[in-house]
Order: sequence, then C-alpha cells, then structure tokens
Amino acid sequence: MSMFVATAMCQIPAAPAQGVVPSKAAAPVLTPAGRTELPGYTGDFDHFEVDIKGNRLFLAAEDHDTLEVFDLKSAKHLKTISGVETPHGLLYLPDVNKLIVTQTGSDGATKVIDGATYKIVDSFKHTPGADSMGYDAGRKRLYVVAGGRDMKKPDSHLVELDPYTGKSYGELKFDTDKVEAMAIEEHGDKIYINVTGKNTMAVLDKKTRAVVATWPIKEAQKNAPLAFDEANRRLFVVTRQPGRLIVVNADTGASIADFKAPERTDQVIFDEARHRIYVLGGEGYIGVFHEKDADHYEELARVPSAPGAKTGILVPGLNKLFVAASPGDSKAMAAVLVFDVAN
Repeated sequence: MSMFVATAMCQIPAAPAQGVVPSKAAAPVLTPAGRTELPGYTGDFDHFEVDIKGNRLFLAAEDHDTLEVFDLKSAKHLKTISGVETPHGLLYLPDVNKLIVTQTGSDGATKVIDGATYKIVDSFKHTPGADSMGYDAGRKRLYVVAGGRDMKKPDSHLVELDPYTGKSYGELKFDTDKVEAMAIEEHGDKIYINVTGKNTMAVLDKKTRAVVATWPIKEAQKNAPLAFDEANRRLFVVTRQPGRLIVVNADTGASIADFKAPERTDQVIFDEARHRIYVLGGEGYIGVFHEKDADHYEELARVPSAPGAKTGILVPGLNKLFVAASPGDSKAMAAVLVFDVAN
C-alpha cells in the first residue's frame, strides 16, 4: 500500500468536464474556494464526516485502505489513519470523541477509532461487510447495510446497532445483493432505503424493522444515493442508469419531479437552509436544483467540479461544500475540492 502526501490548497478551480457548460445563473450558487491535491492516490474515495469542535474533516479512502484527516477550515491534510480495509461510511460521536467506520475489507466488522490517538479501540460484529450507514440521533441507533455483492453474498442485511457499545438490536434481510443509501426520519418512525437490486424503495418501521411499504422506482434503473427533506415530506432519489434525480412523495411514493442528473453519482445532498439539492457526479459537474415548494423544482446550475468528484459533505456552519475527487480508472489527480455556498 503506497502512501501519499497532500499538496497545499490553491485557488485554481478544476477544469470543466467535456460537454459541461458552467451555470448561466445571475450569481454562482457554488464558487470554487480551493483544492487539496493527493498525489499517489489511484482508487476511489467514499464518504466524509466532520468534527466541528475539533476542526477536523474525515474522508474514507476506500481503495487506499486508509482514513484521511484534514483541517476543516483550511482543508490542509493532517494525518493518514491506517488499519481499516475498504472503509465506506463514517459517523463521528463528539461526546466520546470516537469515529465509527464501516468497512467491507478485513473481517467486515464495523470499527471504532479513538479520536485522540487515532487507534482502533473496538470492533462491532455483525453480518460481515458493512457499507452504507444512517444514524438516528434521537434514538442513538446506527443502521448499516452489510453483506451483498461486495461480500459475494446473494442477500443484504440492514443491521441495527448501538454505536456506543456495539450492541446489536437485530438485522433485516433483503433478498438482493445490492442495497444502497437510506434516509431516516428525525420526527417520525420511518426509514427509507434504496433496494437497488430490485429497483425499489423500501419503507421501514424503525420500532419493528418491518417493511411497511415497497415503492417501485419507474423512471430509471439503479436507484442509489438518497436525501430527504423531512419538513416537506420529499425524498430525492438519484439513479445511475441513466443519471436522473427523482423527487418522491415520502408519504405515498408518488413521483413529483424528474430531472437529468450527473452520471456516476455517489452522493446527493439536501441543503435545508437554501432549499437546494446538490447531485455530485463523477463525470465532472455538480447538478444544483432548487426546491421552489414541495411540488415545484428547477435546475439552477451545472457547476464544473472534476472527474470522479462523486461524494461530498455540506458544512452549513461554514457555508462550504467539500467534494472528494476520485481518480478511479483515470489518470486524474485525486483531490478534495472546496466550494463556497452562496445564499
């Protein structure tokens, strides 16, 4: 496993991908604010997490078998954490200074990293191969998707854990090898999860883990990333075959709107303060959409990013969007891109 060293952040924006036209909006909704390049990285990144108080940004370097730590305000690379294998989802628990990491490598268990020493201090056992995750902060329950295609298993499992102790509350089995992102109600009892292998969305009761509804995604195939506007009861589903953004009624499963979206998307983000949806696409641009009201949406901009820039995190307190540009199979430079978010 090769190591890499981050170069200093600069103010030069990434070049637009071929065929991507910068936004013609009166004012930019996202403005490039710098990039931290990561020489020597040749695979894919997965998801981010933040430690606001500690001024840290964490990134799962899934194909590099590391976690990368950055200064949240400057995006300077601070540290590489080794000992994880194919990490995916991250959850930071500020009250105990612990970082929870799902992984599909090694023993496939969920790992716990001490935020002070950066050492692995615990391992949560469950169906091996945890990937996607969601956190119910009100109930302090962590949900992780395990098994499936990455583990060469025909079925997937939704595992319910206590992230502080590793106690398992049980698992729900899906008879498909591909289950992706989820959205969890803060003020209700529902979990929405993309059952990608069936091209459906499952609606679960949090208290029983029972499936209470199944909705087909009819507009396109391979529904994967998912975001949620709980106040307006709208789900934002992104498909990969082809790239579409589909707005779904969270009470009925009905489709409200359907847009062309970037291809090879791993993340869709709902900006609650600005009523925007950011779709991060590997083909080199961020699709920005505006929620005018619960039933009306418009495309605002196609903001150039970089090839492989398909995961990210919005930090509302800083008005910044961080995006991980994965080189994947290309020869592009791996980088963390920073965008200022306009009001």
